[in-house]
Amino acid sequence: MALEETANLRTYRAPEVASHYAALNYLTPCEQLLFRTYLRPGMSVLDLGVGGGRTTPYLSRVASRYVGVDYSETMIHACRRKFPNLSFFLADAADLSALENASFDAVVFSYNGLDSVVPDQKRLRCLRECRRVLRADGVLVFSSHNPRSILLRVDWDRKRLRAFARTLLSSRSPLFPLVVGGLTMTKATHAFIRSVTGSALRTIRNLPLAAFWRGEGNLYDPVDGGITVHCSTPKRVVAELAQLDFRLLQSMGDDYPRHSHSLLTDWYYYVFSKIDHSMDRKSCA
Repeated sequence: MALEETANLRTYRAPEVASHYAALNYLTPCEQLLFRTYLRPGMSVLDLGVGGGRTTPYLSRVASRYVGVDYSETMIHACRRKFPNLSFFLADAADLSALENASFDAVVFSYNGLDSVVPDQKRLRCLRECRRVLRADGVLVFSSHNPRSILLRVDWDRKRLRAFARTLLSSRSPLFPLVVGGLTMTKATHAFIRSVTGSALRTIRNLPLAAFWRGEGNLYDPVDGGITVHCSTPKRVVAELAQLDFRLLQSMGDDYPRHSHSLLTDWYYYVFSKIDHSMDRKSCA
C-alpha cells in the first residue's frame, strides 16, 4: 500500500474524524440541485465513501435500494449506529467485488471522496468498478478539487450581519441603518484583508506546483489532520472519464449559484452517464 494511501486511511479511521463527519447533516446547494435533477425516485443507489452518513438521509429516501460503502471501519460503525435499518459495508472503493455487475442505477461519491483514492492507478480502478456496477445509462455523481484554485472571494454573510445588528438595537430604530452601514464597512474590510492574505498564501503554495500548470496531480490537503488528494481541471476530468466510456451530463462549481472561475472555484461537481455500447451493437446488427 502506497505511503499516502496508508496515511489517508489512518486519518479516516481516527475516532475524532469519524465523529466530525457523523455530525454533518446537510447537502450543499450543488448536491441538492444535481440530486433532484438526476436521481429519480425508485433508483438503486450506491453511496461510495459514505463517511459518517451525511448524504444518507436524502439518498435513502429517494432510493428503492440504498447501499453505503466506506473503507474506514470507524465510519461504517458510525453509520450503522445512526441508521440501523440501512445497509452499510466495509470495502475499498477500488474493489467492489462484493457487488454484482450492473446492479445500481446511480453511484454517488460525494465530498471530493474520489480525490482521496490514491495513487492514480487505484483511482482508475475505482472508476472502472463504478462503471461495472452501474446499469446501462446509469449515472455517476462526484466532486473533485480544482488544482488552479488560488484566489479567495471577498465575501461575507449579509443576513448574519443584519441579524447581529438586530441584537444591538431594534430594526425600527432610526439608528439601525447607520449601525448596519458601520458593521458592513468593518466586515467588508475584514473580508478584503482575508481574501488578499488567503489568495497570497494559496498562490505561494500552489503556483510552483506541477499540478497547477498541468491541470492535474496530487496535493497535500491539511484538512482532518492532513491527507493526499488528487485534483484535476474539468477538461482533464472529462477526458479521463471519456476513456472509461462515460459521457458528461453536467458540471458546476461549488460556488454555485455564483459564476465559477478557474482560479476561484475550489472544486467542481460532475454528473456522468455510463455509455451503453450494447445499443450501438444492436443498431449495427
